[in-house]
Amino acid sequence: MALCGVADTGSHSMDKSITLPPDEIFRNLENAKRFAIDIGGSLTKLAYYSTVQHKVAKVRSFDHSAKVSLQETDGDPLYEISVQEEITARLHFIKFENAYIETCLDFIKDHLVNTETKVIKATGGGAHKFKDLIEKKLKLKVDKEDEMTCLIKGCNFVLKNIPHEAFVYAKHADSEFRFQHTHPDIFPYLLINIGSGVSIVKVEAEDKFERIGGSSIGGGTFWGLGALLTKTKRFDELLQLASKGQHTNVDMLVKDIYGGAYGSLGLTGDLIASSFGKSATTDKEFSKEDMAKSLLHMISNDIGQLACLYAKLHNLTRVYFGGFFIRGHPVTMHTITYSINFFTKGEVQALFLRHEGYLGAIGAFLKGAEEDNPNQYSWGENYAGSSGLMSVSPELNPIQRARSGTFDMLEMDRLERQLVNLPLLQDATSYIPDTVDLTEDALAREYWLYCFEEALDGVVKRAIASQKDQPEAVERAEKFRQKYRHKLQTLRHQPFAYGSLTVRSLLDTREHCLNEFNFPDPYSKIKQKENDMALKYYLKVVKSVEELSWEQRQFNLVKGLLAGNVFDWGAKAVSDVLESDPEFGFEQAKQQLQERPWLVDAYNQWIERLKGPPHKCALFFVDNSGIDIILGVFPFIRELLIRGTEVVLASNSGPALNDVTNSELQILTERIAAMDPVIHAALKEDRLALVQNGSSSPCLDLSRLDKVLATVVRERGTDLVIIEGMGRAIHTNYYAMLSCESLKLAVIKNSWLADRLGGKIFSVVFKYEVPSKAQGQH
Repeated sequence: MALCGVADTGSHSMDKSITLPPDEIFRNLENAKRFAIDIGGSLTKLAYYSTVQHKVAKVRSFDHSAKVSLQETDGDPLYEISVQEEITARLHFIKFENAYIETCLDFIKDHLVNTETKVIKATGGGAHKFKDLIEKKLKLKVDKEDEMTCLIKGCNFVLKNIPHEAFVYAKHADSEFRFQHTHPDIFPYLLINIGSGVSIVKVEAEDKFERIGGSSIGGGTFWGLGALLTKTKRFDELLQLASKGQHTNVDMLVKDIYGGAYGSLGLTGDLIASSFGKSATTDKEFSKEDMAKSLLHMISNDIGQLACLYAKLHNLTRVYFGGFFIRGHPVTMHTITYSINFFTKGEVQALFLRHEGYLGAIGAFLKGAEEDNPNQYSWGENYAGSSGLMSVSPELNPIQRARSGTFDMLEMDRLERQLVNLPLLQDATSYIPDTVDLTEDALAREYWLYCFEEALDGVVKRAIASQKDQPEAVERAEKFRQKYRHKLQTLRHQPFAYGSLTVRSLLDTREHCLNEFNFPDPYSKIKQKENDMALKYYLKVVKSVEELSWEQRQFNLVKGLLAGNVFDWGAKAVSDVLESDPEFGFEQAKQQLQERPWLVDAYNQWIERLKGPPHKCALFFVDNSGIDIILGVFPFIRELLIRGTEVVLASNSGPALNDVTNSELQILTERIAAMDPVIHAALKEDRLALVQNGSSSPCLDLSRLDKVLATVVRERGTDLVIIEGMGRAIHTNYYAMLSCESLKLAVIKNSWLADRLGGKIFSVVFKYEVPSKAQGQH
């Protein structure tokens, strides 16, 4: 069956005729465990939970304990890599027109294999209408849930788990959507739900909300009066008319009454004095477009003023709008935004939600899953299986905005770790991880999309090479290529499809697509080889550093750290060198580095600080495997340990590019400790701790870190944070403000970026920052 109504929205197609095979829509149904459904007036939203079996790369140390020294283990690999099956949880949300409900239920019935549940949770006005059909088709009992409770539960869930869920709509800006980085503390907020009427709900906590007001003048009023005025029965057609209309032909403005502005009251001449005011005094016929536009303004302004009064009354600044009246329609988002801006003089922003249409279904699902307590976990949007936000300008593409609404699929993966803020952020509420928002920077967007497309062949080659023994790897890699290229093409046309477009989101989408086709760690063998190689030089590097004077030693350690950071397979300039010259080594990397003064150079301030008392505890976010971690990071933190500073090494929980993972780092540290008494003693005395950061990304979001790491940071009184590498210190966190001292350092391994920052390739960024209140303490 071809579900045209599902496929003609979302990012799958600009062409209405292209359809998606149903198994690409209702993915992994055979492992579905629990269902919920939200049936509105025209759209059905289905939610289900499934278990996903996917491959993960695991490393396990060989037993070297019988061998005395590193030399004797020379020929052995450091650890073994195995690919294992792991089962994780995934949430699926699908939206389609009610016209397709029977076809969809048939497809689900045919593919339901081992669902444990006997009940399907249902919400929405249409739940009773389709109750018998659902029960007959699926043999599941329909259990109705309260609509408002589901809506609020769904809203809390998306705000907590999707960092770029909320956006401000700016019609005339370069980017229609300006995404807000949601911080974990989402309460309190006001939700204005504009359905047939308007409900105004104050939400104070997970299960604490009350309807504090509302109005009978809502979306139904616009639709009903609009139908009477224009003889147009379809809601979308009515909006289409309104988008072309000129309300000033129908509305009476201040200047129509006073000949200009009414200065003493502060009213400009263009303000509406009376909606439809001209129709009482003019004999001419009014166009359908003009009447629809006037009606839209009248109702939006009324709702906007109500929302503002309630927000002021309850002292709330976060106001979210939802309901079928909004549903991603640019015309209504624009009029509501204008109205809120006008009535609050810009103090309150109208916020909209990317997944607004799914809130009821998500809430109904959560109600049914309470015994599993999904809220105790963190969830992450899976970019590989989610279709993004559409370009919604009706003027541009009326065909594209079919009746099915703005999205069609959303998938969320359960994360192993609970994620929280880094306690050392100076102000968690204003923290934005990404340095450049590509939705707002067309030049940078063009460059990075081109850059990721260029790198695609290399990634495919690497993926196949990592699974040489599996003949079907070539076919899977080809599917990965097609999927990721398709995502890049979508983002070219709709940069805001997944929230803010950033280098981080492009990297993360690539990782999600690789995982989708079972390439969990394409760089595992490269990492293993480079780790083996670097370990052989560790003692030599440490010894050469120890022979230097104190000043020279500090400089050499920083230079070593920077040289190590050159070894990054994620940077094309470097991977090209490493492919052609596998012998390219640590000393050569040092020679590549820019001479001082560096592009950003706070080295002198750092040295002065080192002449003072030692830091209590340093948190170090590490980057690449091999030379970077072993010959760059370890000698550097060794010096800190000797100074009397405790060290916490935070590494990725899962693989991304050639970044070192926590399980690899555990093995490397053990091996280094066997050679180096300083590291050995620090481990034994718990002055050196290894903690995972909760991420599988080459970048770093300090507002979504492993809860255990946050606890360690607090307990140890961390007063220095070191962030290393382009992904973590340049693409993200370059402007992050911390409440303690910080070092951000990286080598710019991309000539376009270096040029933009005013330097050349292999320029050095060495940023040492002291928060203003800490200055002068030492």
